[in-house]
Amino acid sequence: MKDLYHYWGNDLQRGNTGDLMPVSDTVRGQQRIIRRLLTNPGDYIFQPDYGAGLPAYIGQTMDMGKVLSLIRSQISLEDCVAQSPAPEITIKQLPTELSGFTVTIAYNDAVTNTPQILSFNVTR
Repeated sequence: MKDLYHYWGNDLQRGNTGDLMPVSDTVRGQQRIIRRLLTNPGDYIFQPDYGAGLPAYIGQTMDMGKVLSLIRSQISLEDCVAQSPAPEITIKQLPTELSGFTVTIAYNDAVTNTPQILSFNVTR
């Protein structure tokens, strides 16, 4: 069974034939990483431990070590992220008026065995 092409906060996409667009390989993995990191733990009733809940850290004094550890532990659960070499994760605060932070993850895609860089903002 294929996953559907769906980036967090956007609508499902339509394919060339009018059906819902499937997603695979690297893009599938990136969508799954973002979904895992932005989903609040407990939001999925049948998987209460799924998700990092990064949006909950917006507006708080951030313990960078704790957040980095949380991201590292969550992305290690995704089959698309190769465990070696270890992913490199950086977090940068956005300007105050934007209220949030940017996460950048450099990792090797386990499916295609290619280096990838995934960067996204966590904002309200």
